[in-house]
Amino acid sequence: MDTIIDLFEQSCAKYPDNPYLWEKIGGKYEARTYVQTQKRVREIAGGLLHAGLKKGQRIALLAEGCADWVCCELGILYAGGINVPLSIRLNEQELVFRLNHSGCRFLMVSTYYMRTIARIIGELETVEKIYVFSSDTGEDKRYIPLESLVENGKAWLEHYSRNLDELLSSISAEQVANIIYTSGTTAEPKGIMLTHGNFVSNVLQSDSLIRIPQHYRILLFLPWDHSFAHTVGLYSFMYNGASVAAVDFGRSPMESLRNIPVNIREIKPHILLSVPAIARNFRKNIETEIGKKGAFVRILYHGGLKLAYRYYGEQRNGPKGGRYLLYPLVRFFDAMVFKRIRKIFGGNLHFFIGGGALLDVELQNYFSALGIPMYQGYGLSEASPVISSNTPLKHKFGSSGIPVRPMALKILTEEGKEAESGETGEIVISGGNVMKGYWRNETSTAETVRDGWLYTGDLGYMGKDGFLYVLGRFKSLLIANDGEKYSPEGIEEAIVEKSPYIDACVLYNNQSPYTSGLIVPNKYALKEYAERKKAEWGTVETYKLMLMKIHRELMEFRRGGKYEGLFPERWLPAVVAILPEPLKESDGTINSSAKIVRRKVLELYKDELDYIYTPEGKDIQNTRNTQNIRKLFKE
Repeated sequence: MDTIIDLFEQSCAKYPDNPYLWEKIGGKYEARTYVQTQKRVREIAGGLLHAGLKKGQRIALLAEGCADWVCCELGILYAGGINVPLSIRLNEQELVFRLNHSGCRFLMVSTYYMRTIARIIGELETVEKIYVFSSDTGEDKRYIPLESLVENGKAWLEHYSRNLDELLSSISAEQVANIIYTSGTTAEPKGIMLTHGNFVSNVLQSDSLIRIPQHYRILLFLPWDHSFAHTVGLYSFMYNGASVAAVDFGRSPMESLRNIPVNIREIKPHILLSVPAIARNFRKNIETEIGKKGAFVRILYHGGLKLAYRYYGEQRNGPKGGRYLLYPLVRFFDAMVFKRIRKIFGGNLHFFIGGGALLDVELQNYFSALGIPMYQGYGLSEASPVISSNTPLKHKFGSSGIPVRPMALKILTEEGKEAESGETGEIVISGGNVMKGYWRNETSTAETVRDGWLYTGDLGYMGKDGFLYVLGRFKSLLIANDGEKYSPEGIEEAIVEKSPYIDACVLYNNQSPYTSGLIVPNKYALKEYAERKKAEWGTVETYKLMLMKIHRELMEFRRGGKYEGLFPERWLPAVVAILPEPLKESDGTINSSAKIVRRKVLELYKDELDYIYTPEGKDIQNTRNTQNIRKLFKE
């Protein structure tokens, strides 16, 4: 089994009548079996070949999760093409850049996102045809209903089905299947080239840790373009003959979010994929509902949690020592409270698999106490993406689990030496799941993949227990609360370059709702500014005037500012801490070549970081910032 096509064809032969794709139609979930999906995939492939698609050409896919999302991707692959799955969260200019950078010939888009494409169609350099998941496409001949493509495919297959079969046999493991774009500056996006072999390898590697029974269902509410949902959801379930359900999108993304809890109860999933932001929302919603039930239920709930924490400890492997004596009470609270909570998730849910950013141990303990543990995994898109995971049979909260097999993993110190067990360094892997490279970006490819080894940019260590522990970014990526990652260097450099009032900027985001910034002001420029404003030197009002000047400088990068659109707004600093002194080599915040040592800065100014995430700290004119800027001028 070398390709995604082989994987799907094998499952169609083994599980022909199993449901594969569930989608809500006319207010009710309906299933599309493996062979029904196979038929539509071949028809889409036939339509694309009829339209003139050549092997290796790119087709972009922009749509919410739905049955035709999978059918279109597979149809592209069957026709020898490369899918470029696009995030529905991208703004218009980000879409333009990715479509032009990838050189997509065709575009497949859902009805809702057709309106976005309509606004940028004049900027698309290579897109010839746009296939829409709708019958109403207007008068523009570049918009073609997907059903027209399917009808053309049916007619083509009547005469040339043998041509399709010959093409399928020529597709190899080395052929690129997807170009998945990571978050990056608009000046240098990174399109990760994942081959058929990468996906197949990672599905089999993931299966070495967690086997999915064929009767399992999953409601896939994470974006389907993301490699985590892609491999662990769509393809791992496909390989095992299991089924995938789409969230009812309704009329908008907001309606889709509201439908998630309803759809969970309807589908009754056995597994869910999650990221920290969603996990926290689940807990918040549960506790909101508990709060409405009255004092007695609240007492049962909190008492049950306290007991479960004590009983299970930091594992759900059963009690240790004399804690087994608590078992009757644990069973009581489970029957009275937690069993009812589990019904919110449909009643079949065995566990979550956590991806994206690292989930904190307390939250893992919480879901374990409810009887639906959340097993943390670790990976990145360049690794297709799964590198390790905790499992029902082997898990340790606070870790990122056991590495997948077969795959080589080593930890390298800053000196490039292989670390001992328990010693911290960069996580480096080698295996069939390592990407082919970055599309049209040989420099970044050479920096990231060396002699077959993928340098992840993540800091961690291997414990003596065989578990991988991921500590953060070796190369300092920002990590949002939904698991999305972004390199901060470009923003930091631009802020310092374009503002004479800022000498240094270090951005920080570790699973937070927003990004923060540590700022070293240029005190000479600020003093000149205060003098021009005829401010009274040394007063609190003057320091606050300076702080507002820094605030306005940062706002120039946001909507309406001089540098609007240079970077995605979610990665710009929403809150700022002013540092009381310059960064310097003597305290380790810069190295001998004058480069900022990020980890040292974050360690040294942890109190400032913690403070700006409080309600008082959000105001740039807060007490601590005022005190720190005063200290800076006394340096």
